[in-house]
Amino acid sequence: MSALLPLPTKRDESWRYADLKALEAVWPKLDGPEKIAVAAGESASRQISVLSIIDGVGIVDLDVTIGDGANFALHVLASAADYGRIQVKVTLGKGAHFELGGAILGSGTQTLEIVTETIHAEPNATSNQVVRSVLADKATGSFLGKINVARDAQKTDAAQSVKAMLLDRTATANAKPELEIFADDVKCAHGATVGELDKQALFYMASRGLPPELAQKLMLQAFIADAFVSMDDDVAREVIESKALEVLENLT
Repeated sequence: MSALLPLPTKRDESWRYADLKALEAVWPKLDGPEKIAVAAGESASRQISVLSIIDGVGIVDLDVTIGDGANFALHVLASAADYGRIQVKVTLGKGAHFELGGAILGSGTQTLEIVTETIHAEPNATSNQVVRSVLADKATGSFLGKINVARDAQKTDAAQSVKAMLLDRTATANAKPELEIFADDVKCAHGATVGELDKQALFYMASRGLPPELAQKLMLQAFIADAFVSMDDDVAREVIESKALEVLENLT
């Protein structure tokens, strides 16, 4: 992303659900993508629990290169913006791994999205993306995830798991996984579901003496925790989970 580039339009598939009116006001103030390079054989991680807000808009734009045999883990929380977008482009080297865990928590008329482009450029690389959304009121939450497997990237193993929970039927969840595969010996899988809280589970918990509000809270906590279970750093996981739980309190 760059202020020198023209404002995106809905014709660009990766911006089809964006709040372009909100983006227009801050577009000239945005820098280009932050570049992250993980050297061959190294491991690195990044956690983003709070978006930097300009005029109600929070944008994160990362361009990540993961060297041969290297690992990069990214865990993010999209919330607290009128329009929030976390955009990530990742290019994997031979035997590299990319791990993404993301949560989208929205209410009111917020528009929040996580957009990824994962390029498997070399053989034997793996990627795993887990995104969980909880949306209330008239909020919109979107995940657009494109996986590109190059012709020589044999033995690629790529997965995406996207689930959204609607607390109100006026909320909207969008999920658009996309695969572009040119190699023939690969394993690529994606799943996307949108639903509401399981009423039978809520009834079961209530029958065991849990107040309905507490039962709902516990179910949502467990649902969101899926996005951060892959974090190795217990302290960092506690920080981002605590922030997510704080936002959840305001949703429910």
